[in-house]
Amino acid sequence: MKRRDLVRGAATVIPASVALQMLGTKFAFAQDTDFDGPLDVLNYALTLEYLEAEFYRQGNAAGLVSGKEARYLEQIQSDEEVHVMALTDTINELGGSPVPAPEVDFGAAFDSRAAYLDAAFTFENLGVSAYLGAAPSLFQEKELLAAAASIFGVEARHAAIIGVLLEKPAENGVYMGATETPMGREEVLQAAAPFIVSTVTE
Repeated sequence: MKRRDLVRGAATVIPASVALQMLGTKFAFAQDTDFDGPLDVLNYALTLEYLEAEFYRQGNAAGLVSGKEARYLEQIQSDEEVHVMALTDTINELGGSPVPAPEVDFGAAFDSRAAYLDAAFTFENLGVSAYLGAAPSLFQEKELLAAAASIFGVEARHAAIIGVLLEKPAENGVYMGATETPMGREEVLQAAAPFIVSTVTE
């Protein structure tokens, strides 16, 4: 996908296995530093999308949901795979190197339907807060900010869908109040760290 296509919202689906491909470049997500420009923000977002895409690949393969729930979660998986591809292609087009995907372990998240949906709800809301928290770092890059905002909106819709499947209340359940709450990089890293088994270094 070209950068102009990301900005327009066009996308095609890639294989789910991309979330565990080891790409052979420095894995920078675990470095708790300030963002060093737009490419750093995009790689940060890419790592979150790797985690989400692989989470849904494993969860959907476990056969924990059926019917409407399965259809929704399969579509969410497809969306996350599109996000991985879009971010990867945009980083490449800008002359950067996409970070490699980590090896992951989601623990007890696939022990039951409830565990899967609860973990999915947590992941999606983490993504919403992470994108919102990183947005100011793209303020000078209007096209990239608009593209990131389009992904942010989809993550929020995912979270709402899963909240409905869990029969959560409206406010502070399906949606998290009248406004979204941003999370800083350190908070997001701490939340994601338990799922990361190992990373690739140079």
